[in-house]
Amino acid sequence: MDNLTYIFKVLSDSSRIRIIKMLQVRSLCVCELSSVLELAYSTVSKHLSILQSAGIIYTEKKGKWSYYHLYHSSDSVYVSSLLSKLRLWLNEDERILSDRKKIENNDINEICGI
Repeated sequence: MDNLTYIFKVLSDSSRIRIIKMLQVRSLCVCELSSVLELAYSTVSKHLSILQSAGIIYTEKKGKWSYYHLYHSSDSVYVSSLLSKLRLWLNEDERILSDRKKIENNDINEICGI
């Protein structure tokens, strides 16, 4: 029961839900997430760390940037079940739609200074 309670705590933050919904679109770096969420890098990094510790996301290093991905399958039945449900939920939410539009229109070279 402790594991399920922890997962619900992780998912209880709207910024973390927004991150998950953005990562459903594509892999993103902290620069892009910070830009869309309009939060400091350190705050976004903390959210990413929490999502990673829960087994919801993982990191892939490309050069000096780290890209975050959703796990498509998880060892945790709770995480797998909730992620599959989250794919269906909130897709018409104004904030989620706005985040997705920003992702599509953002220039990673400009945001990250590549």
